[in-house]
Amino acid sequence: MDDEVYRRARMKAAERDTSVSALVRQFLIDLAADGGEFERLKRLETAVREQITNFSAADRLSREELYDKRR
Repeated sequence: MDDEVYRRARMKAAERDTSVSALVRQFLIDLAADGGEFERLKRLETAVREQITNFSAADRLSREELYDKRR
């Protein structure tokens, strides 16, 4: 494997708090599984939701504020 590719893979693994071996293992599991794309997207959604920590629906504008044309 090219050194640059391996370096990037190590960086991606570190971002995901895992190892290159674990990334490869998961890739092969997804590749071999039926519906692998769905499962990959489900994991991606879970990861994105875990990163959203400071969201509050109370911070949103009211309907009146949202559609106020005078702004």
